[in-house]
Parts: sequence; C-alpha cells; structure tokens
Amino acid sequence: MTATRADLPSLTGMRWAAAFLVFCLHIVVTSMLSPVAAGSKIASLLFSAGDVGVSFFFVLSGFVLMWSARPGDSPLRFWRRRFARIYPVHLVTALLALVLGVTLGQLVRPDNFYGVPGIGSFLANVFLVHSWIPGQNQSLNTVSWTLACEAFFYVTFPLWGLLIRRLKARGTTVFALASVVLVVLPAMAEPSWPVLQTLPAARLGEFMLGIALARLVALDRWRGPRLDIAVAVMLISYFLVPVWPGQYGYSVATLVGIGVLIPAAAVADLRGDASFWRSRTMVRLGELSFSFYMVHLMVIRVARRVFPGLVQRGSTAEMLVVAGIFAASLGLAWVLYEYVETPCRRFLTRPRRKVVTPAMSSAV
Repeated sequence: MTATRADLPSLTGMRWAAAFLVFCLHIVVTSMLSPVAAGSKIASLLFSAGDVGVSFFFVLSGFVLMWSARPGDSPLRFWRRRFARIYPVHLVTALLALVLGVTLGQLVRPDNFYGVPGIGSFLANVFLVHSWIPGQNQSLNTVSWTLACEAFFYVTFPLWGLLIRRLKARGTTVFALASVVLVVLPAMAEPSWPVLQTLPAARLGEFMLGIALARLVALDRWRGPRLDIAVAVMLISYFLVPVWPGQYGYSVATLVGIGVLIPAAAVADLRGDASFWRSRTMVRLGELSFSFYMVHLMVIRVARRVFPGLVQRGSTAEMLVVAGIFAASLGLAWVLYEYVETPCRRFLTRPRRKVVTPAMSSAV
C-alpha cells in the first residue's frame, strides 16, 4: 500500500448510501408518510438517524482530500479544483431554489424562516457563508448548509495537510484523538446552542478525523477491522443514535463506526478484497450522489405543495409517491451530473495554455 493516489471506488459507492440515508430521513421528517401507517413507523425506526449521512460525508471529505493530495500542490490549485467540484451544482440549485421560493412560496425555506429570501440571504447562500449567520443557515436550498461547512474545510485543508505530512504514525494518532475531542465537545454543548449543529467550525473535527485516517492508511499503520466487521460496527452504532441526547448526538454515536468503516473500505480496495461497494452500480450511484443530495429535498417539497392530495393516503399510495419522488430526484441528479457537474468541472480544471513567446532572432 504505497501509492497514495490509488483509486478507492468503494468510497464512491458508500457516498450513495450516505446520500440515500439523508433522502430517507427527509421523507420521514417532511411527513410524506402517514404517522399511523405501518410503513411510516418502519421508516421512522430505520431512518430517523439519517443525519449520520452528513457526518459520513464530512469524515469522507477529509479522507479523500488527504488521500488524493498532490505533492507540491499549491493552495490556489487545490481551491480551484474544489470550486470546480461543488460550485456549479450549488449555484444552479440555489437559483432553482430561488425560483421555487418566488413561484411556490414556502417550499425552499424552513418553517420558521420568514418571507422570500432577500438579496442579503441570497448572497450569503451563493457565497457559502450562510451557515455562519444565525437564522440563515438553512436559507434557499436547505441542504446547502453542508456546503458552507465544506467550503470552510477546503479553506483550512492546506494547513492541515502541511501539518499532518510532517507527522509519523504516533503523531497522526494524537491528531486523530484531538479530532475526536473536537467532535465530542460541540455535541455536548449543542443542547444549549442548537446552532452548533450547522456551524462550520463546530463540524471541523469530523473533517480532521478523515484527514488523520487517510494518513494512517497511507503510512500502512491502520490496524482496524476488515470491511465486513466495520460494516457491522457501523450498523450497531447507527441504531444506538437515539441513546445520545441532542440533535447533534448522532455524530458522537457513530464516530467509531464511521472511523473504522472508511479506512476499512479503502484498505479493501488497495488489497483487492471483495467489496459490494465498488460494484459498477454502486460506483455509478456514488457519482450521482452529490447532485442527488442537492436536489432531493426540493423535489420532496414540490411534491408536497403541488400534489397535496397524494401524501398520507395509505401505505401503498404513499410508497408509490415516495418512489416517484426518488425517481424524479435521481433523474434530476443525472441531468445535473451530466450537463452541469461534469462539463463545468472539466472546463474549470482544464490545463491553462502557456503563452509561448518566439525567441528573438540573433541574426543581424
């Protein structure tokens, strides 16, 4: 395991599982299912902890960025690639959310947010600083608060990357433990300050943990369980989430599960071990996961507003509605991936042409 630039397709496949968890959580919390229906009770049991998908994304982000870091890369080149990766889809979905907010009313705002987003709210969202502003963290496209966190992570990554490259296994382990502390402390304080759940600085520990885990794998010093055991640990920690107090408790409850799952999947890929997550279907869905994540909640809210008579009509009808929402979200995700995300990323990261100045002739 010496090539730190090796592809890790299982991690791409797992991105889909995390996005799907968030989708299912939003189906539950937006009351798409009748509270008395059997399907609703099962869905609540299985997916009420779907916020775990966000924690997974944050840890995975740190892992992947550290794993794929290029020797001698400059911060500007790094920021350019990250901008190309997330911003085109963010801008398109923000504009779509604004259009929906103007035409269909309270679709793209949390229930306690007043009025159609004004210019200040819109600009804060577009420039990905809205998660720092009380009352604005879920403006426009609600799920974009996580992108504001990611933007902060990207700004700080060159510093963390420079630091951790100087550390050996023992120092990296200390870095990982410090990251865990940075996750636990905000979770302990969150019942008093609920804003911490979406505050970028409060989520930095998860990102830093991913960086440390990638470094341990790159040093060949990861000693965690194999992939199947790691999946079992993750499932156990997932269903223990209700034990933890506060809405942010899920990040602590699943820290061990996520912390062993991501490196285990990476090691399985490096060793060529069997992995369901790197199947062609899972990898393809993982490629669509970012766009899917960015559009799914708007699709849910449009369905509730435009077709109010279709929700809470009984288990069979509800499942058909949910299936339709899922299909529409996945279809829009494919469109965004093929016609926005991929071409814009290629355009924005294309090599810049060097201007060649012909040498002056020395002939007199």
